[in-house]
Amino acid sequence: MGALKPWHIAVLVVVLILLFGAKRLPDAARSLGRSLRIIKAETKGLADDDKDLAEKADAQAARQPLPPQPATPPAGSGQSAPPVVDPVQRVREH
Repeated sequence: MGALKPWHIAVLVVVLILLFGAKRLPDAARSLGRSLRIIKAETKGLADDDKDLAEKADAQAARQPLPPQPATPPAGSGQSAPPVVDPVQRVREH
């Protein structure tokens, strides 16, 4: 029952010609082809974007945090540590 026979296609073509006319069918086919090309390009672009996001996520996961900096200089170096200033507080003061 589900087999598509050649006469089914012929009936479909006749119905399309009767509905749309012979002059409008080539334009409709061209428009459909353009639309399909646009859809193909957009889906490829989305797939590329997904791949780029996955690569960025992998790069983010591979990052290691910086080791903590000592708050005071080692003993005997003769240098005093600069005062720790909160950046938000510094902006508010100036």
